Amino acid sequence: MTDLSKYRNIGIFAHVDAGKTTTTERILKLTGQIHKTGEVHDGESTTDFMEQEAERGITIQSAAVSCFWDDHRFNVIDTPGHVDFTVEVYRSLKVLDGGIGVFCGSGGVEPQSETNWRYANDSEVARIIFVNKLDRMGADFYRVVKQTQDVLAANPLIMVLPIGIEEDFVGVVDLLTRKAYIWDDTGLPENYEITDVPADMVDQVEEYREMLVESAVEQDDDLMEAYMEGEEPSIEQLKACIRKGTRTMDFFPTYCGSAFKNKGIQLILDAVVDYLPNPTEVDPQPLMDEEGEETGDHAIVSADETFKALAFKIMDDRFGALTFVRIYSGKLNKGDTILNAFTGKTERIGRMVEMQADDRNELSSAQAGDIIAIVGMKNVQTGHTLCDPKDPCTLEPMVFPVPVISIAVAPKDKGGSEKMGIAIGKMVAEDPSFQVETDDDSGETILKGMGELHLDIKVDILKRTYGVDLNVGQPQVAYRETITREIEDSYTHKKQSGGSGQFGKIDYIIRPGEVGSGYTFTSKVVGGNVPKEFWPAVQKGFGSMMEQGPLAGFPLLDMEVELFDGGFHAVDSSAIAFEIAAKGAYRQSVPKAGPQLLEPIMKVDVFSPEDHVGDVIGDLNRRRGMIKDQEAGVTGVRIKADVPLAEMFGYIGSLRTMTSGRGQFSMEFSHYAPTPQNVAEKVIAEEKERQAKK
Repeated sequence: MTDLSKYRNIGIFAHVDAGKTTTTERILKLTGQIHKTGEVHDGESTTDFMEQEAERGITIQSAAVSCFWDDHRFNVIDTPGHVDFTVEVYRSLKVLDGGIGVFCGSGGVEPQSETNWRYANDSEVARIIFVNKLDRMGADFYRVVKQTQDVLAANPLIMVLPIGIEEDFVGVVDLLTRKAYIWDDTGLPENYEITDVPADMVDQVEEYREMLVESAVEQDDDLMEAYMEGEEPSIEQLKACIRKGTRTMDFFPTYCGSAFKNKGIQLILDAVVDYLPNPTEVDPQPLMDEEGEETGDHAIVSADETFKALAFKIMDDRFGALTFVRIYSGKLNKGDTILNAFTGKTERIGRMVEMQADDRNELSSAQAGDIIAIVGMKNVQTGHTLCDPKDPCTLEPMVFPVPVISIAVAPKDKGGSEKMGIAIGKMVAEDPSFQVETDDDSGETILKGMGELHLDIKVDILKRTYGVDLNVGQPQVAYRETITREIEDSYTHKKQSGGSGQFGKIDYIIRPGEVGSGYTFTSKVVGGNVPKEFWPAVQKGFGSMMEQGPLAGFPLLDMEVELFDGGFHAVDSSAIAFEIAAKGAYRQSVPKAGPQLLEPIMKVDVFSPEDHVGDVIGDLNRRRGMIKDQEAGVTGVRIKADVPLAEMFGYIGSLRTMTSGRGQFSMEFSHYAPTPQNVAEKVIAEEKERQAKK
């Protein structure tokens, strides 16, 4: 079995276009995993293997790659930087032990960087900071370091200083060793020399090295005491202290370079080995009971324990269905039978593979600490626990963000419905932040996702991968109607056309019901004026009409009907006659009961940088929103509001514009509320016009 101290499960994450994927490519080149680096702008990177990724130059889904450096095994996951694909970052962080946060030397701490950093904090993932693109115009290493302090509330531990900047950037000074690493202009990572510190940087290097040493020795009381007495700690002692402080997230070792120019990557790889934790050094995963509470037991990271693993990603590709798994305890062999703790079903392991982006290596066994893919598993979803049938358990589940945007789709071809249904089913299994439902009112298929780009990609995948061409539109707001006044009335249905006729007379009261009560019916008829066997017909008649409100045909909510008298004919009265009478009574009386249009109100949660809060609140007010709460945080302000759904279409674009791309929001249905008269008149007119065109 592999020595777990030699394992590093790490993720690379950042804002879009900060250079994550390019950094990954350089790591693979240096570790001998690939022989020629592919460039993102050419659509040839190893980890961006989807057509959409290659075309758009962004990472859409997390890709797993294994490689080796200094006798250590790295399982590296390159994650998306676009806010619409945040779920990929979240579930990757769930199974990682460490990470590299990549920041653009000119762009600094950007919006998705903040989101990723918060997720990593929540997951307690130790990190290294890499300030990339120092060869770019406007790059400033020290400004970005300060931003990590101010915006992220991080404590960066500067490990290197840049030599030169922008087009004059040539290398870095390692503060621990006091050595300069200078690369030539060939762009080859191996073409560098290690020299003494440039003369004009000696004083600066000593100043920053002193700060580094002072921060490091705080991790060891004895070492700090010796340092205070004038004893210089050794490099190995300092590394041990830095490793300890990194694991506890007291600070984040901070490096710089240019991934595109192959400058500074070797020091990052050394830092992963030296400072990021191995699987045995992170807090073990807690086990949960049936109520979702921690049991107090944990999945101990050891090959000698019983098998425990978490399925963190499902992917359907040209090779078949893949279930990505992080093994926390025990070992897994080809042919073993494992239990899905969520479904209660067992499955036999046929094939296991080690992923190399979209390539794979067959495995006969895997152990605690490994990230692998199992081929052909059935009924497994993201977040399911896989375990030994003799020792069933449940790991802490994943919780995913709620989709914030939806579109209505329909296949262009009549025969495309079944194909679309199968394809969407597979895509929902792969991406928990992508949801589908059928609108009960319109019958439309509604796709829900994290943003416009997210859904744009999904529609593109349906077309290219599954061959389903779609008509894409906007879903209609699900308005409702209700009544506001009590009406006492009478209605008689009478029909005579030879032979037996129809007769039913009802005296009734209709009144507004309690909010959320729906439709309630009671009979207070005394005597036999309306025989008891006809009461259900009256109830049915009123209830069936509530699907069509009197204003614009939207469903009617919350109405009480009380039947108190009436009349019948011994020959002509029947259940159908009283049902028809009730329908006529509805048409006669409900329009007189103060009908009112209701609109869905959404519970909206907005995150805004502090300097944009005024604009965000003003915009929510213009959208007829009601501010419920504001909560100041380290990196911004959280605003809670109730806003009509009709005003929220296109909000993500407006929010990003107002906040320079740094704002985020989520929303969920809260309740129905009366629509203002001017808005109601417009909605009713538009709906009547739409129905007239049918």
